[in-house]
Amino acid sequence: MAGIIDRRINRVWKVGSWLPTFSAMRPKIAELSRKPELGMLHNRTHFGFPATMLVQYWRSLAHLQAFAASRDQLHLSAWTRFNKAVGSNGDVGIWHETYLIEPGQYENVYNNMPANGLAAAGTIHDATGPRARADGRREAQISGV
Repeated sequence: MAGIIDRRINRVWKVGSWLPTFSAMRPKIAELSRKPELGMLHNRTHFGFPATMLVQYWRSLAHLQAFAASRDQLHLSAWTRFNKAVGSNGDVGIWHETYLIEPGQYENVYNNMPANGLAAAGTIHDATGPRARADGRREAQISGV
């Protein structure tokens, strides 16, 4: 399961709205990194202006939803603070996308690259033998080989 969260500064002069929103992400990622049982497999932040995007890989949608709704984790309190302080006033934009992907319905190939994206979240297999071609890689995913 993969997800994207993006935060966008819509009104640069409203530092009191966007700074807490952007600052809240680091402690949540640190919490997830310290507690692998919560289900985040890997994440990568892409910094930019006026938006910063976080790509995430999770063990399952259930893990993501449990983290988001848990009163024992940081996300719910940060989300509540955001809604009280910013809500829909337009100072900061947030969007989130979640992708549920079945085995054999995706492909990832890395050449001369360190583990990144799905490779950093899962197991790396050399693209040799049956995996040398896209159909062989998909078949290996479906069969779990």
